[in-house]
Amino acid sequence: MELVDWFDAIVRDFPSGCTTYQAALIPSQGSFFHLKFRQMTYKNQFLIGKGIEEIGIKGLYFKIEGLRNTEFDPEFEPILDAQLNWLLSNMDGDPDFIKKDLILSGFRNLHERTGASNRKNLASPENLLKTVSKHRSIPRINLLVDIYNTISIKYKLALGAHDLASVEGNIHLKFTSGNEKYVPLGATEPKNVPANHYSYVDSSDEILCYLDVRQVNKSLVVPETTDCFFVVQGNAETSFRYIEDASSELIALTKKFCGGNETILGCVG
Repeated sequence: MELVDWFDAIVRDFPSGCTTYQAALIPSQGSFFHLKFRQMTYKNQFLIGKGIEEIGIKGLYFKIEGLRNTEFDPEFEPILDAQLNWLLSNMDGDPDFIKKDLILSGFRNLHERTGASNRKNLASPENLLKTVSKHRSIPRINLLVDIYNTISIKYKLALGAHDLASVEGNIHLKFTSGNEKYVPLGATEPKNVPANHYSYVDSSDEILCYLDVRQVNKSLVVPETTDCFFVVQGNAETSFRYIEDASSELIALTKKFCGGNETILGCVG
């Protein structure tokens, strides 16, 4: 059995929860390994700012390296089509599907707790579901993005991917100071950022994702992307097991169509 498979088998026997993913294997004397809990350290560490856990964010964060991205894969299309058909059949039969969904409501509550306007800041899964309702599909970008958007519409979680080649140093989930650089997708000039809004920020103090709402030009995933940092974020309405399930499906689909090797970087919740 491969060491990683043996480790995965052990972790599956642990109760679900964030601390499971802070486990690392430490060699002991002899031929056995002991499972010890500690903060994992990697080239791109994921760091959690003060007060983040108290507002109700839950999430799992990992990187996948050695990816082979592409514009399109015809073998992925039936998977996307099946998910779209399921979602559209539910939304078409219930005009209040988005409004009354508890997970999407959880993102609105999360914004309210930090003073962010829900009128101006739709969480990415709600925005994506509204796009599907209107256009009957997701925006087609490239295969990696299409995969995580497919998982997002299934689980209604805020998913994102960031090209690590463009990320400077560590990635911090923290409350903004208001001085960060922020150039959202599609913009050509930096935008002002309010203070005290949770965001994903790299070591250069540049925002990679504002709230769970908008990613940026800097870390845009392109067909040439080989290494990615992934966000799978929920809220107080999502169990950590639910986030684990979405993450597992995202990793499995990504590895099936794009290859790569995953490393868990951290978690909240």
